[in-house]
Amino acid sequence: MTRRPNDAVTLEDVAREAGVSLATASRAVNGSTRKVRPEIRERVERAARELRYAPNAQAQAMARGRTTLVGLIVQDIEDPYFSSIAAGVMRVAEANRMIVSIASTQRRPDKEAEYVAALRGMRAAAIVIVGSRTDERAALDRLGAELTAFERSGGRVALVSQRRLPVDTVVVANRAGARDLAAHLIGLGYRSFGVLAGPRGLLTAADRLSGFMEGLAGEAVPLSPDAVVHGEFTRDGGHAAMMELLGRGRDLECVFAVNDVMAVGAMAALRAAGLDRSVGVAGFDDIVTLRDVTPALTTVRLPLVEIGEAALEMVLSEPGDGPRSQRVRGEVVLRESTPGIRPR
Repeated sequence: MTRRPNDAVTLEDVAREAGVSLATASRAVNGSTRKVRPEIRERVERAARELRYAPNAQAQAMARGRTTLVGLIVQDIEDPYFSSIAAGVMRVAEANRMIVSIASTQRRPDKEAEYVAALRGMRAAAIVIVGSRTDERAALDRLGAELTAFERSGGRVALVSQRRLPVDTVVVANRAGARDLAAHLIGLGYRSFGVLAGPRGLLTAADRLSGFMEGLAGEAVPLSPDAVVHGEFTRDGGHAAMMELLGRGRDLECVFAVNDVMAVGAMAALRAAGLDRSVGVAGFDDIVTLRDVTPALTTVRLPLVEIGEAALEMVLSEPGDGPRSQRVRGEVVLRESTPGIRPR
């Protein structure tokens, strides 16, 4: 069949080229639940390739009841923590011939429910939400209602978060990781600590602070309330929190920032104050950009890409009798940013 280059190829053209009905061509191309004989499907697919036919996503959704779209909702795509997890989600999506659409809430909890509603309208097959829950009950309730509506419409959901909603969840052991880190830092000889604790109301930050305090208490090392400073979960937030902590005049040996990007900001603040060689710094996550940080940062390593893979694999697997959870524990990695205190 000869066509002008600018003519749009329709499914009717594919059907005619393959010598089948339009309905048969639609079932073969759009993935209907009604079966098409393998030899017919192969003939239709060959005709579609030869004509360079691009399937209509809306038609596919009508035939299947769902698109092949995965909605990935993160808090901040600029943060390497989220981009690394997104890489894992995309790896599994590609292996399953699915398309990922990413939305960033810019750390506004109310946006999650809005994005879930939009993805339900787009008939997405699945949604993965990556990010800490907050202590805002109203935002949690709105999100829970939207996720319930999405699942009732036939979609699947997984969170990388705390278990605060009745859906499949990959749970990061934040408290245990921070507790282990405290024990390791004490083992290096540190006894005077400060903590850059992240935003108030963010459960990940709260869990990491609590775990670190538990680790210190287990070794009878005190942490004064004025040695804890809250700040944004960003590099600039870490810098500002570190400057505030220094302004309080405390005698610090080591500072724990509850995520790595805050730790990077803290290191810059200490360098500006001429204290970078006398105060140790530790973070949490082991983001990829740490490879360019000097001195190399002590942290709690999380398998971030694998966490993203696990979340989408959970979505694509056969559902269980109820919400499932998969726990991921971090590993303390000691580096040059915490050289330790020599015994006096």
